[in-house]
Amino acid sequence: MSKVHLSLIYVLLALCLGLAAFAVFRSNGQIFGENQDLISSPRGAKDTVALFDLPVELSFAGEPVPLAKGDIVERLEREIYVNAYWEANLILLFKRSKKYLPEIERLLKEQGVPDDFKYLAIAESGLLNATSAAGAKGYWQILDGTGKEYGLEITESVDERYHLEKSTLAAAAYLKKAHQRFGDWTAVAASYNMGQAGFSKRQEEQFHRNYYDLYLNEETSRYLFRILAFKLLFENPEAFGYHLQEKDFYTQPQFTKIEVNQDLPDLAQWAKEQGSSYKYLKQYNPWLRDQGLKVKNGKSYTLRLPKP
Repeated sequence: MSKVHLSLIYVLLALCLGLAAFAVFRSNGQIFGENQDLISSPRGAKDTVALFDLPVELSFAGEPVPLAKGDIVERLEREIYVNAYWEANLILLFKRSKKYLPEIERLLKEQGVPDDFKYLAIAESGLLNATSAAGAKGYWQILDGTGKEYGLEITESVDERYHLEKSTLAAAAYLKKAHQRFGDWTAVAASYNMGQAGFSKRQEEQFHRNYYDLYLNEETSRYLFRILAFKLLFENPEAFGYHLQEKDFYTQPQFTKIEVNQDLPDLAQWAKEQGSSYKYLKQYNPWLRDQGLKVKNGKSYTLRLPKP
């Protein structure tokens, strides 16, 4: 028998042994070693897929969701199962939420916007300073023109769409203005996705004003149900198999706040002079978009650095 044939036989034997070993480890519920901890699936038993019960009643911003309608239940369950069984993403979202939701909750309350709109921010960005294909940015996914219209500074060196407090205040102002136009918060949430003009046009064309009675594009049709799914998941995670303790959540450090009223041509050098680093300066002030900061006369910025 040739050396080539022998080599092929050895390779096949190695593959078979490897697959057999993997099967044994997996059957014992272990991968990569006997003592390796595994993250439990919210499904409970390994080979069981759980079905979730919907609440008898559900509301968004105090407005009832018509769960008596079959299509409404189906659309809601779609978003619940898509997110509840995307375990890695949802676990990280739960853990990340304690860094941002308390501040968002406080600001929404101060501005008179229903607390349920914090779930809109989750649906928009996953509480990450994301950028969409359309150019929307930040936790609230605000477009350039909308940001400027609602008082956010957007320049080469500063983009306040990435500023949690200022972008939340801008979003709150937008939501309140939309509520003046539509008169109900459910429509406000839907219009945040497709635009106030677009949503209003669909209402006029279809002779209905209620979101649940409108035929909309795929994204907006799913949008509010995604928000509702996050509301259900966050308000009762245990019902969906997620059991997090306080120690599991990510937190913000204690900050030193420094007022700056003059140009900082080299942010890395400035951060070093403060006993910190460029990494932490950018991490906790993501609205700084350049290597330096230009400050107009009479203007100032508050920079945050973690305390040692």
